[in-house]
Amino acid sequence: MAWITKNSAGATIERRDEPYLTDEMRKHLGDEILPRYETTLGALLPALHEIQHTYGWIPPQAMHEIADFLQVPPSDVIDTVTFYEEYWTNPKGEHVVAVCRSIACEFCGQGEVTQACKDKLGIDVGETTEDGKYTLIELECLGACGGAPAMLVDEKLHEFVKPGEVASHIDDAPKHSSH
Repeated sequence: MAWITKNSAGATIERRDEPYLTDEMRKHLGDEILPRYETTLGALLPALHEIQHTYGWIPPQAMHEIADFLQVPPSDVIDTVTFYEEYWTNPKGEHVVAVCRSIACEFCGQGEVTQACKDKLGIDVGETTEDGKYTLIELECLGACGGAPAMLVDEKLHEFVKPGEVASHIDDAPKHSSH
C-alpha cells in the first residue's frame, strides 16, 4: 500500500490582525508557567489550555503564536493539539454532548444512546447544530464504568442512560449552564 501524503509545507492559515496569545497571556505564561519547567516545551500544555479556556478552541493562528512564543517547532504544537481529545481544533457548540464509547459503555448500550443523541440533535458525531447550540462527540472513557452507559452534557455526568432519557438530558443543558 502506498502512503498518501499532502503538501502541507505551503499551506496557509487564516489570520486575524489581533493575536490570540495576548500580552496578558504572554506575561502570565512567562512569569508563572515557564519557570516551572526545565524546557519551554514543558509549558506547551498549559499554554494550549490558556488559549482554549479563553476562546473555546485552539485556532491554527494561535498554534503558531504559541510555537513562536515557546520557541518550538509548529509541528510539535499541532501534533500535541491533534493528539489529545480535550483540545478543540474547530469552534464547538454552546453545549457539548459527549457519549462514552468505552468497552463497558459499548456493552451496556452506548450505540443506542449515541443514536438517540443524533436523532434529537439532527447531527452526526463530530458535528455542531446549525444554530451553534450543541456539538455531539464520543469520548474514549468518562471514568464512569460502574454507571454504563454514561454521557456528559457540558460538565454534568449522566449514568445508566437509557435512549428515552437522552432528549431530556439535552434539553436540561441550558438550565444548568453558566453561559
